[in-house]
Amino acid sequence: MNMSIEVVSVAIRTRRVIQFYYASGTKPGVRIVEPHMIAYNQKNHLVMSGWLQMGVSSSGGHGWREYLVASMSEIVLLDEMFTGPRPGYQADGGKKFHSIQCCI
Repeated sequence: MNMSIEVVSVAIRTRRVIQFYYASGTKPGVRIVEPHMIAYNQKNHLVMSGWLQMGVSSSGGHGWREYLVASMSEIVLLDEMFTGPRPGYQADGGKKFHSIQCCI
């Protein structure tokens, strides 16, 4: 198993917030996220779905984001915990995700 997936999976199972550097998109930088799921998206890319608390984002503010696992690095488990799924979370992946690897 990929080390990034392993660290994020631990964070999902223990409901811990993570910090990581994201190198994709128009605004690369550090993100602080509540990870909810690792799965494949409609383009068959392995992604992490999570709630952005803080950090750089081209779409602004906090909320649901999808991150390519291959573009995540310097992943750190923070001491901060989150209580559970945010509104709108679909544990079955909904229409957006399939082949779930790990989820709340």
